[in-house]
Amino acid sequence: MSLLPCVEVEPKQSANAAIIWLHGLGADGHDFEPIVPHIKFAEGVHARFVFPHAPKIPVTINGGMQMPAWYDILEMSIERSVDEKQLRNSAAQTIAFIEREIERGIPAERIVLAGFSQGGAVAYEAALSFNKKLAGVMCFSTYLATQGSVELSEAQKTTPFLVQHGSQDPVVPMQLGEQANAWLQTRGYAVMYQTYPMAHQVCAEQLQDISKFLQRVLL
Repeated sequence: MSLLPCVEVEPKQSANAAIIWLHGLGADGHDFEPIVPHIKFAEGVHARFVFPHAPKIPVTINGGMQMPAWYDILEMSIERSVDEKQLRNSAAQTIAFIEREIERGIPAERIVLAGFSQGGAVAYEAALSFNKKLAGVMCFSTYLATQGSVELSEAQKTTPFLVQHGSQDPVVPMQLGEQANAWLQTRGYAVMYQTYPMAHQVCAEQLQDISKFLQRVLL
């Protein structure tokens, strides 16, 4: 499988950790590039950021318009009808990025997978099915689209999950974040669930909490 194009931000010293971060619908890998200077790591942690670009595909809920998307969204009901085949394909492409970091010398236990909105749904699928333990998984303003079909790997049973959501999110209602948190908790995953008085976005307080999470999982 050929890798998707991506944005890479290298640390000042040789990388000994990696964060693969998936953007939301209609954005691209540059979307979260500006947050890099605001993420603070523990001393001695030098993390490479990898921001893949989703391919452009027709999106049903946007009148079939082509835009960067990890999968088609068929309707915007609370159940979020999506093209699961496309989502799983995007998860496989995400896993290819994880495997490349391993080939570069970063152990899976030093890799964090993150995703915002649509990218978060892909991050859930990729992480939960991946057969090597990751350092952590971060899912922001998103939902667990494949909770009825994901093939769970035992590898992430002790992997810390950070789930964050805006209480005023008009795009992905907070109810969906709560559902994902409950689904993970019921199955014994280690989840930290945090909410913020914000819409479908990322806020400064959230970045501080992300830093704290990364300082804990990447020692």
